[in-house]
Amino acid sequence: MRILASVVVISCFVALPCSAQTILKSEPLMLAPYEVAFVKDASCALGKVLKVTGAIRGLHRRKACVSLAGEQASLAAATP
Repeated sequence: MRILASVVVISCFVALPCSAQTILKSEPLMLAPYEVAFVKDASCALGKVLKVTGAIRGLHRRKACVSLAGEQASLAAATP
């Protein structure tokens, strides 16, 4: 029973940092294929962020303006 309780507690601490998306201040230079980055960009309307999806070699990145709820995102402290 103690093992089960400790596994549940540890899994809660591990899962919490992954629940929020980080919003970057500038688009990253390197982005792995199919990796997603959210960027606070002036090209999107107020209340929306730029969703950048990495692509395989020879293809262009996919970019789209999406809206995120306040609890889903946090502004990144450091720029890449």
